Amino acid sequence: MANFKGHALPGSFFLLFGLWWSVKFPLRRYWRRGRPAQGDRLPQFFNRIDLVEGGLKIFFAFVGIMAEQFVPDGPHAHLYTTDAWVKLMNWQHSTMYLFYGISGVADVLSASSPAIPLSLDRLGLSLALFVEGFLFYFHLHGRPPLDIHVHSLLLVAVFGGAASTFLEVFLRDQPVLEVLRSSLAILQGSWFYQIGFVLYPLSGPKWDETQHDNMMFITMCYCWHYATALLLVGVNYSLVYACVRRCAGRQGRDMEIGLRKTCSSDSSSQKALLQDSDED
Repeated sequence: MANFKGHALPGSFFLLFGLWWSVKFPLRRYWRRGRPAQGDRLPQFFNRIDLVEGGLKIFFAFVGIMAEQFVPDGPHAHLYTTDAWVKLMNWQHSTMYLFYGISGVADVLSASSPAIPLSLDRLGLSLALFVEGFLFYFHLHGRPPLDIHVHSLLLVAVFGGAASTFLEVFLRDQPVLEVLRSSLAILQGSWFYQIGFVLYPLSGPKWDETQHDNMMFITMCYCWHYATALLLVGVNYSLVYACVRRCAGRQGRDMEIGLRKTCSSDSSSQKALLQDSDED
């Protein structure tokens, strides 16, 4: 992660999943609301989505571990030489990706086997987020003040996501917790990009990492990021709600037209039978 690309990779991971959750959760909720007779049973489509989601987690985790270990200046799977540790920062990042891979395995197992305990996927994700925050907390020793500050702000989103996801283990399908998880994932993704722009700017002058005004601005910028995340979640919820209502209305009209055609055909057949009986 000691460059912009290294922050863009996990940032893209969290942005992708945060935006996807902000679509999946309302879609699942409005589907259940439109079919109350079926209760908590969901169609196979949602189960396949969970399988794909778990597979993507495993893929991203594998790519992250390979990138951390086998870049030209990486440890190449060596943890210790004769006199020193080898690239412990890369090993910490690899450990973080490992637990997201474990979360992906939990997703796949939960979606493919009814014998798996309920909410194992939520527990796996909560554990991965906690390990990420735990590693980052002990990751900042000896760094410049601005570097420490931007990563400390990241911990708010990480531990907040871990706590809200852990609550989902016991309070499944709660819309407020789903909104919180989605928004914090988007915040974490966008903030990884922000950290990359601050510490490794692609153009322009380098940030003064000791100036207090820069830390004040970054704190305010963090709040703007979260406001944008909430806005995106709200827009996606509204778009899903509008699409579901439109599709439901269209299906209702098609059903009504089909019923009218059936009634008209039945009435015409009855008239034909009456005419035949009169002629006889």
